[in-house]
Formats: sequence, structure tokens, C-alpha cells
Amino acid sequence: MNLKTVIWLAALSLLIRCQPATSIDHEVIKVGAIKVTIMYANGEDKVFDMDYYADKHMPMLADLFGDAMKKYEIDLGIRGRTPDDEASFLAIGYLYFDSLSDYEKAFASNAEKILTDIPNYTNVQPIVQISQIVK
Repeated sequence: MNLKTVIWLAALSLLIRCQPATSIDHEVIKVGAIKVTIMYANGEDKVFDMDYYADKHMPMLADLFGDAMKKYEIDLGIRGRTPDDEASFLAIGYLYFDSLSDYEKAFASNAEKILTDIPNYTNVQPIVQISQIVK
């Protein structure tokens, strides 16, 4: 191997190792999969601790749901349609599963732990929608 190749491979290896490691975000979500959307509405006197949600609550869900959950995502609401409109939702979480039964089984066996953790990061009653991915 010439010196250019060795340097290029070393740089590529370093770049790959510097990427954030996640245990579930590498999954490809397929048509027909289930997406659970958890929305936290904005409003007067509503609070939401994004650090807790992102660093503790969602990783807890990943641990509890294990291989049943393929991926999760988190959105932080920053504003509405125009610069003068507040965001409709403080935050939105997305959980992805291969099937509805996978989600139902995973949630049923962990519901109490999940629901009792909500007051640790918000005073908002979440709105939940379960959807099937079409495209």
C-alpha cells in the first residue's frame, strides 16, 4: 500500500469512529411499519425539559422496548407557520416498530414505568397517534 492510501484509510477510520453511536438509529424503516407519535402541546404554563426527555426518558424507552423498537426521533418545537406564531407543540417524539403488536406488547409490559416518568420532564398530557408508514 502506498502512503496516500494508508493516510486516506486512517482518516476514514477516524471519521467513522467520531460518528455518534446509537443502538437503534441505524435501522431502516419500511413501508407498513408502525410509527407512534407522541406530541406535547404548547400553551400557557406548559413546561418541557428537553434535556431530561432526550437524555433519560427516550433512552429508557429504548432500553425497555429493546429490539421491538427499531428507532426513535425527537423534534423540538421552535415556532409556528410564521415568525410570530409560537410552536403548536413543545416537542414531538417518534417511536418506530415493525408491527402494531410489537408496540402493544412492548408498551403493555412497561406502561406503568413509562407513564410515571412523564412528570419528570413535563406537565403536559401527551397526545398519542399511532400510524402506519405508507411511503
